[in-house]
Amino acid sequence: MDKVLVTRRIPQAGLDLLEGLAEVVVSPHERFLSADELLEMSAGCRGVLSQVADVIGREFLSARPEVKIVANYAVGYDNFDLEAAKEVGVILTNTPEVLTAATADLTLTLMLDVMRRVTEGDRLVRAHGFRGWAPDFMLGASLEGKNLGIFGLGRVGRAVATRARCFGMEIIYHKRSPDP
Repeated sequence: MDKVLVTRRIPQAGLDLLEGLAEVVVSPHERFLSADELLEMSAGCRGVLSQVADVIGREFLSARPEVKIVANYAVGYDNFDLEAAKEVGVILTNTPEVLTAATADLTLTLMLDVMRRVTEGDRLVRAHGFRGWAPDFMLGASLEGKNLGIFGLGRVGRAVATRARCFGMEIIYHKRSPDP
């Protein structure tokens, strides 16, 4: 059975999927691995489930020819040396859309928090400062009718725009490339 290193604990459902396919070694550290730890722990592994801070470069790939696939548990892949992996035939993967919806949701959450004064009100209540309702007390403002400027209309920008339109916002955007 092939062996796979998981460089930092992931949700159990993901580990369960891997354990049905390979012998899984999970780093016991609750932090990113050093280059030396990554090399040591990946000995004998055919696969590595890496994190965004794990450098998978020429040095690592040369030292671990048994590694045939590295799957980044991240959207990005700046930690990969794409050319070196191609030269030695190692497959590299990432999870490009895994955080699009969550990022867009949190963007709207923060906008609502600021406009509706949610955190401010929460702090007031927790400090026992609430003295009762008044017509002008902590009104905040609506997102409806406001302009939202988005710089970069990629996956996340489009997802934010979709959500913001549901709140009645006007969208103004800039993107690098024209529509096809």
